Amino acid sequence: MKIFVFGGQKSGKTSYAMKCALDLAKNKKPIYIATYDNSYDDSSMQKRVKKHIYERKGKFKTVEKTVKLHKSIKPNNTYIIDCMSMWLLNHIDMKQKKILKQLKKLLHTKANIVFVLNDISSGVIPIDKLSRKYVDISGLIGQELAKNCDKTVRVDYGIPTKLK
Repeated sequence: MKIFVFGGQKSGKTSYAMKCALDLAKNKKPIYIATYDNSYDDSSMQKRVKKHIYERKGKFKTVEKTVKLHKSIKPNNTYIIDCMSMWLLNHIDMKQKKILKQLKKLLHTKANIVFVLNDISSGVIPIDKLSRKYVDISGLIGQELAKNCDKTVRVDYGIPTKLK
């Protein structure tokens, strides 16, 4: 089972995705793949990371993986990837074709995966080239996830809406 959960910043998508992963895993502890590159000296992000760690304490096994996620996915397990937006940022220097190829590897694994993606597609076209590339590829990742996942859910203000 593949589930795609998306929404804006602080929309409640991670909480909903964690619930989905726990439901899919049944009695087995799901694996939370944290994609944020925690090497930056960003105190605001450090607070977010600590909050997420606290929220999943004891319920998930955590793996920090910023690139090559497909190498961490083993068959017959349940995963939450939080989040694909950070994963994309970690690959922003890579060609679009290679990024989408890695995504397809994830989508074709025989494991339960709950994908989390920030919805950044409702704004204006960014003025700088790198930001445009990020927004464009993020939109393409969202399209691929929506097309290939069994279930697609948008979360707004803590309210999940099933699209597929």
